Amino acid sequence: MDLKSTYNTIAKDWDDDHAKDTWWVNGTDKYISFLPKGASILDVGCGAGHKTKYLADKGFGMTGIDFSEKSIEIAQENFSEGKFFVKDIREPLGFQENSFDGVFAQAVLLHFPKEEVLAVLKNIILPLKPGGYLHVAVKELRPGEEEEETVKESDYGYDYERFFSYFTIEELKNYLQKLDMEIVYESVTSSGKRSWLQIIGKK
Repeated sequence: MDLKSTYNTIAKDWDDDHAKDTWWVNGTDKYISFLPKGASILDVGCGAGHKTKYLADKGFGMTGIDFSEKSIEIAQENFSEGKFFVKDIREPLGFQENSFDGVFAQAVLLHFPKEEVLAVLKNIILPLKPGGYLHVAVKELRPGEEEEETVKESDYGYDYERFFSYFTIEELKNYLQKLDMEIVYESVTSSGKRSWLQIIGKK
């Protein structure tokens, strides 16, 4: 099963399971502090739209994209006023250059092989204005473990599998430096079995 099919299958169960996660709040609030009032933000890999709504409730103009049609359907139900589109971030996004003040990519890059990450980052920051801010969150690489793996799961009473890449903060900084972005924030946040890395870069 490919990743898109997996998320179309698990979308509702995954939403129910993760709707109350809080690990992302402090890093997201830090991201907000860099943005001008009423800024336009592209939520990349928005899933069920909870963070899209969180940012919209703070007064930002939000656009959410995800490659899972089912996730976008749920996002529209969760946040009926939101603008949501089905898009694959490996393909041209169709937005004008310099059209967003922020790009928000939380728990997205971790589903790409590392050899593809830089190309995906270049693609998603194309619509980011000069001086705009990118937020990235991925899972941390633990000592001694594989950097990439396909995980077979059955948390919701049926079998499915997902590909994951795990990162160090130095790797994230290196990606942003290759994009000529200024790193303005980095953090490591514990959540259950694994920590999350969050980094913010200025274009």
